Amino acid sequence: MSNASDQLVAFVTGAAQGLGLGISKHLLDTGWRVTLFDRDEDAGKEAFDALAPEQQDRALFIAGDVANESDVKLAVQQTVDRFGRIDGLVNNAGIANPRSGGIEHIEWDQWQRVINVNLGGVFLATKHATQHLRHTKGAIVNIASTRAFQSEANTESYAASKGGVVALTHALAVSLAGDVRVNAIAPGWIEVGDWQKSSNRSRPEHSETDKSQHPVGRVGTPNDIAQAVSFLLDATKSGFMTGETIRIDGGMTHKMIYVE
Repeated sequence: MSNASDQLVAFVTGAAQGLGLGISKHLLDTGWRVTLFDRDEDAGKEAFDALAPEQQDRALFIAGDVANESDVKLAVQQTVDRFGRIDGLVNNAGIANPRSGGIEHIEWDQWQRVINVNLGGVFLATKHATQHLRHTKGAIVNIASTRAFQSEANTESYAASKGGVVALTHALAVSLAGDVRVNAIAPGWIEVGDWQKSSNRSRPEHSETDKSQHPVGRVGTPNDIAQAVSFLLDATKSGFMTGETIRIDGGMTHKMIYVE
């Protein structure tokens, strides 16, 4: 991958709000050109309009569904048409487990939608971006979750999808060896209430109990993940890493919890 940061191009899915927006803005702040791909057109336009004029010159918002192959294929081509290349793919798009009341009550289409977006979207974006990433010797960062390793009750589709992302990450790392590095990040509790479109935005409030669940003493922010994404996209800093999944959760999954 080129070290000239002003030439680097990233394609970020689920980029209009939340973690994806935090990642996209951080990449723009560090000189990347970025395509923000998201199915929420209102959120995407709002996010784009909020960028500084200089950043708007290096950004492109494309509305589309990451689980729709035609949308993904077109968005990748539009990115190349606009910027000429793709150096980094950040597969961030994801949806939550449906509120079903248990495995007996999950409808097949609900299960399938979560799998199609959270796991299928990683497959589709990677499928269509890989030819361009091979050319630039680029990198892929997949956003998994600590739910790939531990669960709350009634989160089967989400846990399965994120576990699949972890497995797909190391499979792709081997298949694309020598051309494209592929790693994943498994975030824990990341507060994104203040990273939503204006109609859904909320001011984060965390109790001392919320904070004390984390050995670092606080809840995570999008910037915590964005910094790691930048590291994994940069071949000069993480060129010996591929196939890995890094947990970034403030130490929460390492803390023993006992019921008294």
